[in-house]
Amino acid sequence: MSKQVTPYKDSGLGKKEQVAQMFDTISGSYDGLNRVISFGIDVKWRKKVLKLVAAKNPQTILDIATGTGDLALLMAKTGAGEIIGADISEGMMEVGRKKVTAQNLDSRVKLVYGDSENLPFQDNYFDAITVAFGVRNFETLEKGLAEILRVLKPGGLLVILETSVPVKFPYKQGYKLYTRFILPLIGRIFSRDKSAYAYLCESASVFPFGEALNNILRKVGFIDVKHMPQTFGVATIYTASKQ
Repeated sequence: MSKQVTPYKDSGLGKKEQVAQMFDTISGSYDGLNRVISFGIDVKWRKKVLKLVAAKNPQTILDIATGTGDLALLMAKTGAGEIIGADISEGMMEVGRKKVTAQNLDSRVKLVYGDSENLPFQDNYFDAITVAFGVRNFETLEKGLAEILRVLKPGGLLVILETSVPVKFPYKQGYKLYTRFILPLIGRIFSRDKSAYAYLCESASVFPFGEALNNILRKVGFIDVKHMPQTFGVATIYTASKQ
């Protein structure tokens, strides 16, 4: 079980509400900061997710924790007729909706409010579901994954892209230095919310990854669970299916 980490320690709000508040606050700077913090490599990781999903020729796709819609927009390249991005941060989705309109994709890509632990969709609806850098923000990980399983069609594909921790020298040591000192500094310089990027670092460091997350996916009921470390292990792509 992962340690419960929240953005604002003494706010009196639950993790879900704190996460929504945090992303609302940093929504305007989030895209630019992401590129800086990951040195642009996150774009390459998302393209790998696109390739995995496109191979299944899905017609219905759900992108959970869609944020500003980067991955949902990328999914348009699969040819899917219906792509829904769901998130609990209206601030992030407002940025995303402008991007959807700018790319003339309003007829195919919709960004809607959606709580990962209580998704507003019917059972067995989506051919593919993606989550990029979002599962560690779930208030209750297993409950959120069980909801994903519920709305995924039998034989459908789940692809998760999430941060992980390198385990080999010298990448492990370099990652610790970067996330402990450099990343929070960048966040403080460019963001109004000093707690946000400290939270993102801390939550990444304690979140289960690799075989640990594989086992949670299997426990919830997913099959064909696999993981593929990316860029020395600083991120991992997970794939799973439904019986």
